[in-house]
Amino acid sequence: MILVCLPSDAFSQHLPSYLGFSYLGRGVSLHGCSKYIMRNAGLEEAQAGIKIAGRNINNLRYADDTILMAETEEELKSFLMKVKEESEKVGLKLNIQKTKIMASGPITSWEIDGETMETVSDFIFGGSKITADGDCSHEIKRHLLLGRKVMINLDSILKSRDITLPTKVHLVKAMVFPVVLYGCESWTVKKAER
Repeated sequence: MILVCLPSDAFSQHLPSYLGFSYLGRGVSLHGCSKYIMRNAGLEEAQAGIKIAGRNINNLRYADDTILMAETEEELKSFLMKVKEESEKVGLKLNIQKTKIMASGPITSWEIDGETMETVSDFIFGGSKITADGDCSHEIKRHLLLGRKVMINLDSILKSRDITLPTKVHLVKAMVFPVVLYGCESWTVKKAER
């Protein structure tokens, strides 16, 4: 499987990768642009992509980031070129320097318009770390460390004798749990991590 991620200032490629866009002029929100570009590039109706639960999926969008997905490099390059062409029509330019490639298997180096894209083993999409091998252990540890950081920031409140235990519990549930559990629905937890 190959993905391309298209964030607001960087698009991606191959099983998560990044591909950058820069606006030629004043600032613009790319959330609306990405939907427009995907539709005009024909990706909304395309039958290519990866098959999940009997459905073909070739793009995922979160805020103003987009991931393109394909089973083959050729399919993905075709998607990418269509997106590049449609982007240029609305004044956006593909920034190859911000483009990163990630694949679930070995890949050769990728070139678009004579520029080589960097290959990565992971990237952050929608606040979660996506890895080429699908291992979530680093993501789980990262969230536990982020939760610990919040707990350290709450230390003076949690040690205060002026604040009741139920209030402290509410604070932890409201401020620590969301940080630790963000994106947990997609984690694959191994027996050793339970």
